[in-house]
Amino acid sequence: MEREILLSGIGGQGVQLAARSLAQAAMREGRRVLMFGTYGGMMRGGDTDATVVIGEDSLMTPPVVDRVWGVIAMHHLSWPAVSEKLRSDGFLLLNDKVFQAENSHPGPCLSIGATAIATEAEMPQAGSMVALGAFAAATNIVRLETLLDIAEEVLPSYRSQFAEGNRKAMQLGHDAVSGSICEAWGVAEAVS
Repeated sequence: MEREILLSGIGGQGVQLAARSLAQAAMREGRRVLMFGTYGGMMRGGDTDATVVIGEDSLMTPPVVDRVWGVIAMHHLSWPAVSEKLRSDGFLLLNDKVFQAENSHPGPCLSIGATAIATEAEMPQAGSMVALGAFAAATNIVRLETLLDIAEEVLPSYRSQFAEGNRKAMQLGHDAVSGSICEAWGVAEAVS
């Protein structure tokens, strides 16, 4: 079984780091992973997205995909293109208050104030890590413990001081999602 996850937002929100963290955690748990990130020419404020494909066996899906199983939408800038890729039964996590586009997704959707939670914890740039923790809790795609374990290794050495803050952000996101809501919504297990 393969799961395709698209993380989308704007530069400076940590979308690429969240994708790299998800990919590294899945590999640590013994799964096969492909990842592909893109971003606009602007350093901050331009659109950015990353696709992570996770599976148990050899992957058949290239990291550039037409349809995805899950989306973490941190901003509405590229929502029209992203929404077309999300399967009707796919899982959508929205960054509440920051994401301001019309959402008519018929499948399971979780709206969480990831940026607000990160800002309240005095880590305003860790919103994507809060969202990643919430996504992991809601879908069981990877274990929180694995995400916490790899927090330092996904950072370049000159940014290692942010690992503990990222751990805290992922924990906050995970804690904000009570229980495993994927079963309640009928979302299939992430990866068997």
